[in-house]
Amino acid sequence: MYSVAIMPILVGSGLAFAETQRFDVSIFLGFVIAAVLILIWENLGNDVFDSETGIDVHKAHSLVNLTHNKRLIFIIGNGCLGLGLAGVLAIALRQQDPTVLLLILLCCLLGYVYQGPPFRLGYQGLGEILCFLAFGPLGVGAAYYSQTQSWSVSSQVAGVIIGVTTSLVLLCSHFHQVEDDLAAGKRSPIVRLGTRRGAQLVPWLCGLVLLLIAGGAIAGYFPRWSLVALLSGISAVRLSRHVLAHHHLPAKIFNAKFYAIGFHFWSGTLLSLGLVISGS
Repeated sequence: MYSVAIMPILVGSGLAFAETQRFDVSIFLGFVIAAVLILIWENLGNDVFDSETGIDVHKAHSLVNLTHNKRLIFIIGNGCLGLGLAGVLAIALRQQDPTVLLLILLCCLLGYVYQGPPFRLGYQGLGEILCFLAFGPLGVGAAYYSQTQSWSVSSQVAGVIIGVTTSLVLLCSHFHQVEDDLAAGKRSPIVRLGTRRGAQLVPWLCGLVLLLIAGGAIAGYFPRWSLVALLSGISAVRLSRHVLAHHHLPAKIFNAKFYAIGFHFWSGTLLSLGLVISGS
């Protein structure tokens, strides 16, 4: 699951290396650790906030349900947030430039309004949009900036790719919990669309990702080696076939998010590999 936190840093830093042949290992590693800590905060915070609405009553792996200690989980989550932001602050101080810190603070704000009161925008079906922004253009852009202290259109194209694959993970996590979402008043995209139409949307989103990879390389935003990421289409086909076949069967569709994580992982990793090879 934590490849979701690492991938924007990997792709943004890989693109910076491809374009400038510069790569600061210490900044990269510091950013990765900070991103993982911030995602831990996001996940623990979601467990705490969801426990207040009753939506996680059947979620066996909720840490609040496992520990029956909401306050402890909340404290641990906030501690991880503080450590993660301290890591990003260290990067900003080293570069004497607050841009990366401001971008990550914006990402954290989006993460809070996703589930945190009084906003709970995820309950209005806006979680995928917030996820797209935080892990896509903002996250990849921040990673690129941390290496170059500059902006590029290519980093935003890459950000759209990672944003879509990350949002796919969240979208696919809703298929098996439609009844719980309805009971808690959560209008997720799958609740709004229905499982059949939601499943039919997945291949289109996968195709969009592959089209952006190919188009980015053809348009010159990415080097030609980035086309190796099209091999992730194998994972996209597996994901699409799985949700189309089992979208209405909670017992079989519950693992759809892991298929989506597979597509997210391979598309991002192979794209990063192509970028690093071209910059070497």
